[in-house]
Amino acid sequence: MSEKRYFERTLAKEIDRISENFKAVLITGPRQIGKTTLLRHIAEDGRKYVTLDNRPDLLLAKNDPKGFLDMYTPPVIIDEIQYAPELFPYIKIFLDNSDKNGLIWMTGSQQYDMMKNVTESLAGRIAIIDMLGFSIYEREGVGSKQQPFFPKSMVENLLSKKGISDTFRIIWQGAFPDVISKDEKNRTAFFDSYIRTYLERDVRQLINLGNEVSFITFLKVVAARTGQELNFEDIARNVGVSSATVKNWISVLKASGIIYLLQPYFKNVTKRLTKTPKLYFLDTGLAAYLAGWTTAEALQFGTSAGAFFETFVVSEILKSYYHNAENPPVAFFRDEKGNEIDLLIQQNQSFYPIEIKKHATPMAKDISAFKIFEKLEPITRGCEICLTPEIQPLSANVNAISVWEI
Repeated sequence: MSEKRYFERTLAKEIDRISENFKAVLITGPRQIGKTTLLRHIAEDGRKYVTLDNRPDLLLAKNDPKGFLDMYTPPVIIDEIQYAPELFPYIKIFLDNSDKNGLIWMTGSQQYDMMKNVTESLAGRIAIIDMLGFSIYEREGVGSKQQPFFPKSMVENLLSKKGISDTFRIIWQGAFPDVISKDEKNRTAFFDSYIRTYLERDVRQLINLGNEVSFITFLKVVAARTGQELNFEDIARNVGVSSATVKNWISVLKASGIIYLLQPYFKNVTKRLTKTPKLYFLDTGLAAYLAGWTTAEALQFGTSAGAFFETFVVSEILKSYYHNAENPPVAFFRDEKGNEIDLLIQQNQSFYPIEIKKHATPMAKDISAFKIFEKLEPITRGCEICLTPEIQPLSANVNAISVWEI
């Protein structure tokens, strides 16, 4: 049997740096996106490893947390820490009695009560890092070179450009390591298993899920709306549950790293701007599976192609920040007249607007909303991300670039 290929993760260099400054590190993110693999790969010899997916170790952690830390004396990796919140006070005591940094590395697959416990027990002692599936840089073996994205005057070509068919195959495939590293025929089996595990381990831990069938319907309805403004009432009508239930379930998806809610830009001097967030699935493969797109070709030529392309670009930009241990300074813009900018990045008091289009023939009219936004805030530089084969200027400070140049 051939050895499983390891993809170099952008976060590797950041974890070593952060460990020098914090006593503990927590990596949060969806299940099966490679958190544990990353930590075990970069861990030095002598660092123990324990997973709370293992029931005997979980029972020990919950019933005798001090004895657990005596058995797994740091430096240690503790996997799926959210299952044993009883550990946090004892971790605090251990860290306070040591002058060494980087002693405890932890992973967690959902953020509800876990984040509350971290905030209450380990404030000032722990660095919290978000992680997602493979970025396109990590897929191509140049993850260590990826930087947080914002529009630049010059673009360094680190990725091999791909046409629309290959791009949509990657969108349809998604970014879970086990989907990428295995035969494509296993994709459906992986996602079937993933949903079942997600329901059994994460969702039921967060809420009392009374109707599993309705929740799965909810997942499918939400996946079909990726890239759209969040409308609780519309989702509730399609699922057959109350708006309050949908709001609760949306919070579950967000807490477990399945979706991202992109907040709107809002300036107090005007009330003409939308206040509703846009919803994006953080893995386009999972969204395509749930929405019923059975092949990459069907997705490419289907009615949702534009929304999935936009979701792909937004998720890749989010990864460029998360995987460099930074919070993405992003929003979107829409006014009452329907003028919209897909993504706004704010950096050092400067705004960088981004338009996302599936086509390969960018035009100046694609960025017409930039001029409207410029009446509210000065624009430093912007771009249109699309499938153009080469960089094309659209105005003095806006270029159209390929998705493979982000």
